[in-house]
Amino acid sequence: MIPIIGIIVLSFLIGLYLYPMLPEQMVSHWNAAGVPDGYMHKFWGIFLMPLISIGLVLLFVAIPRIDPLKHNIEKFRIYFDTLIAIIIIFLFYLQMLTIFWSIGLRFSMIYMLTPAFGLLFLYIGVLTEKARRNWFIGIRTPWTLSSEKVWNKTHRLGGKLFKLAGVISFIGLAFGTLAFWFVIVPMPVFAAYMILYSYLEYRKLPTKTKQRLITAKA
Repeated sequence: MIPIIGIIVLSFLIGLYLYPMLPEQMVSHWNAAGVPDGYMHKFWGIFLMPLISIGLVLLFVAIPRIDPLKHNIEKFRIYFDTLIAIIIIFLFYLQMLTIFWSIGLRFSMIYMLTPAFGLLFLYIGVLTEKARRNWFIGIRTPWTLSSEKVWNKTHRLGGKLFKLAGVISFIGLAFGTLAFWFVIVPMPVFAAYMILYSYLEYRKLPTKTKQRLITAKA
C-alpha cells in the first residue's frame, strides 16, 4: 500500500508544482481520432485523477472488509492488491499525458493510451482467472453468485477473454486512428457473452442441485 500512496502523493506534488504554468482551460477529452473535443478548468484537469485514485483506494481497502465472502478474497488477495496498484499507475499515467499535452507536447493520445489499456485488460484477465466467489470482484451474475461451479467455469473463460481483449488492443496499434475501436468494442461484446455463458452453464446444473442452491439462499 505504501507505493500506491507514494504514487498518489507524487501526482499531487507534480500538479501543485506545474499549476502556475498550465492554461486555465485544459484538454480533458479526445475523440476517437485523437482530436481534442472537451475542456475543463485546470484544477480538475490536474487533480481529477489523483482525487479519483484516493476514492478508489478507499473503496478497494473497504471491499475485503465488508464482503460477506471476504475469506474467498483472501485466497487471491495478492492479485487484487496488484490490480489496485496497476489502476493507480494507469490513472497517474493518464494525468501525466493530460499535463504534457497542456504544456505544449503533441502526440497521438490514441497511440499512448491503447497499449496502456491493453496491459490493463491483460492483467484483469489474470485476476479474473484467480478470483474466487465474492460479491464485489469478478463476473457477478445471479448464476455465478449462486453456484461455485458456474463461477469457476465463467471466470476461467472470462480470464481468457480479457486477455484476448488486451491482445486485440495491441493489434489495434497497426490500424492508426481505428485503434480506439479495437479497445472499446471487444469488452462489451465479451461481457455480454460471459453473462449469457454463466446463464447457460447454470441451466446445465441438475435440477436437484439448483433447488438446493435456491433453498440455501432463501
